Amino acid sequence: MVELLSRWFVKNHEQIENPRVRASYGTMVSVVGIVLNLLLSGAKIAVGALFASLSILADGVNNLSDAGSQLISLLSFRIAAKPADREHPFGHARIEYVASMIVSFLILLVGAELLKESIRKIITPEPPEASWISVAVLGGAILVKLWLAHLNRKIGKKIDSSVMRATAADSLSDVLSTGAVLIATLVSLLFPSLGWNLDAYIGVAVSLFILYSGFKIFLETKNAILGEAPSEEVVKTIESVVSEFPDALGIHDLVVHNYGPGHIIAALHIEVDGKKDVFDSHDMIDLIEHKLRNEHGIEATIHMDPILRDEETLALRKEVENAIKGISPDLRIHDFRLVKGPTHSNLIFDVAVPFEIKASDSELKDQISSAISTINPTYFAVIQVDRV
Repeated sequence: MVELLSRWFVKNHEQIENPRVRASYGTMVSVVGIVLNLLLSGAKIAVGALFASLSILADGVNNLSDAGSQLISLLSFRIAAKPADREHPFGHARIEYVASMIVSFLILLVGAELLKESIRKIITPEPPEASWISVAVLGGAILVKLWLAHLNRKIGKKIDSSVMRATAADSLSDVLSTGAVLIATLVSLLFPSLGWNLDAYIGVAVSLFILYSGFKIFLETKNAILGEAPSEEVVKTIESVVSEFPDALGIHDLVVHNYGPGHIIAALHIEVDGKKDVFDSHDMIDLIEHKLRNEHGIEATIHMDPILRDEETLALRKEVENAIKGISPDLRIHDFRLVKGPTHSNLIFDVAVPFEIKASDSELKDQISSAISTINPTYFAVIQVDRV
């Protein structure tokens, strides 16, 4: 069914890297979600009002908020497809993260209102009327929501959409919350003499689950907006491409900016043999940038770091690495250079320090300088600390 919808409503549906195709997928999924959620909302609100069931009524309001969320998704895909301009030189794809944040706020709002009303019903019970019509509506709603979750998860994975992943998670939470309401309704039908208001207690459980789902989506989206460490997949892709070139001797200072699906910008340093022809090294850098851009969709800017590979420098670098390992096995050095003088020699290098190491930069520099002086007291360390 999902593939059939894609072929019907998305022109060139296999070209998922095309912003227009992504926008068409977003439009298709959003319109389907809006229509189905409005139908579910209308049916549940009508049944909830008819039989005085708070949990069914609240579930209907939740579906109404889902329709609003899908409308926000629809608008975000339209905006994300816009090309770069002077005010937004990296495009508009990050609008999807903003849309996901708005979706999380709507979910949290619905959950909070439902929790408040459910607690009120526990304090002042108003037992609902039980009806098999309610059971039929809730059962049908569960099937529809399962299919919507499948639709959003499959298309979201295909086009790498955070909005659709958030919507899929929300749909699954709706399945569980509607399932809880269905159980409460069935219990009321099968055990009419039950002495306590199960409907209100199920309302509390549903609201807590909705709040959890909204908070989880909020945290995930917040990290994307604030900026987070690159995914392991992106790092491995870059390292794999660089490793295809034997004259690329090392990679460091990798910085990745994610401007939305299909909009990854990276900056990195690659060490090259300083004795090799600079034009040959530059040609290699161009080839790496070209391969990352055209085969992996990563716009990379690469800085070339020439290093000396004579036996004395290589042996000394190995000694320094071993000395630094005594401070922490997680420390790494790069851009290592030896500058000799009549009274002392400068060892110039950068040290990559994980954020987990709590020592200050100045403390680490003192420890490293002390360790290097044990190799030779005439060695002076000139250190640049890079937190990674």
